[in-house]
Amino acid sequence: MFAARRALQATRGYATSANVQVPAVLHGIEGRYATALYTAAAKKQALDAVETDLKQVKRVVEKDSKLREFLENPTINRIEKKAGVQQLLAAGKYNDLTKNFFDTLAENGRLYDTVKIINSYGSLMSAYRGEVQVTITSAKELDAKEVAKVKGYLQKSSFVTAKQTLVVSNKVNPSILGGLVVEFGDKTIDLSVSSKINKLNQLLQG
Repeated sequence: MFAARRALQATRGYATSANVQVPAVLHGIEGRYATALYTAAAKKQALDAVETDLKQVKRVVEKDSKLREFLENPTINRIEKKAGVQQLLAAGKYNDLTKNFFDTLAENGRLYDTVKIINSYGSLMSAYRGEVQVTITSAKELDAKEVAKVKGYLQKSSFVTAKQTLVVSNKVNPSILGGLVVEFGDKTIDLSVSSKINKLNQLLQG
C-alpha cells in the first residue's frame, strides 16, 4: 500500500489522476508510476514531449550495457544513482517533467524498473491514440502483403471499433509449425498447426 501511494505521488507537483482521464488502467508498480507521469504530462500538455524523452532514454539504456547495469545494481546507493541519472539527462534536451520523474525514481529506489515504466507509459500513449497492439506469430516471417491481409480481416471484425487503429508486429516462432497465432488486447486467436495437433492428441487420448 505504501509503495502504491508513493508511486501515485511519483513526482513533485504532479496532479492526481482524478483530474485527468487516463486512457487505460495499468497494474503493478510500473503501471502506477507510468500513470502518475502520464497524469502530470497531460496537465502540462506535454504527453508527446515526455514520450519522446522516454523513447530516447530507452534507446540509450538498451545500447549501453554499463548504464543498464548501473541502473539495475541494487548495491549502488540512491544518491549515487540520482547523480548518475542527472548526468545522463543533462547530456540532452529533456523536459523538466522527465528530469523530475527520474529524480523521483532514484530517490525511491526504482531506477531498475526504468524500462518497464517506459513501456507502461507507451501503453498509455497507445491507448490515448486509440491504438491496438496486434502480434501475429508465424512459423516463418510474413511478407507485407500477408500482414496487411490479416490486419484487414481484424479491422473489419467486431473486435475492433472504427476509432481504433491497429499496430501490427510479426513474431517468428518455428515451434508453432505453421498457421498463425494472433494476439490483440486480451484476445488470442490460435490457428497454429501445433495447436491443432495438440487438440488431435487430446481427442485420441480421450
